[in-house]
Amino acid sequence: MWFGLMKMDKYKPAVSKGVLLFLSGMFWFCIGTMLLLRAASWLQDVSNLHRCVCGILGTILALLVYRFGFRRIADKNRDRIFSIDDKRCVFAFMPWESYCIIPVMIAMGVMLRHSPFSKQYIAILYVGMGLALIFASFRYAKFFLREQREC
Repeated sequence: MWFGLMKMDKYKPAVSKGVLLFLSGMFWFCIGTMLLLRAASWLQDVSNLHRCVCGILGTILALLVYRFGFRRIADKNRDRIFSIDDKRCVFAFMPWESYCIIPVMIAMGVMLRHSPFSKQYIAILYVGMGLALIFASFRYAKFFLREQREC
C-alpha cells in the first residue's frame, strides 16, 4: 500500500511557491474581470450619469471590501503559501475551504441575477466585488514579484 502511494506521488502536479502566488493572483484577476464585464453589460443601456453613479458607488464598495476583507484573505493566503517547505500541488493556491465557498458564491450570483432587482443596481455589487478582487490580485502580483527577486 505505502509503495503504491509513493509511486503515485510522482504524478502529483507539484509547483513552487512562486507559481502558487501567480495562480492565486490570476484566479482573482480573471474572476474580477468577469464580474466587471457582466456589470458593464448591464450598464450599457443606461445614461452616462447613472453609469457614473453606479461606478462610483461600486468603487467605494470595492475599496471597503478590499481593505476589510480581500486584503486580509490575500495576506493569510500568502502566509500559508510561504509556510510551505517544498513544492505543493498546483491546486494548493487556495485553501480547501475556499473551494467549498466557490459554489456558494456562484449560487448567490445566480440568485441575484434572477432576482426581481434591477440589473443596474446589482451592477454596483458586481463592480464592487470585481474591483476588490482585481485589487487583491495586484497584491498577489506584488507577493509574486517579491518571491521572484528573493530566489
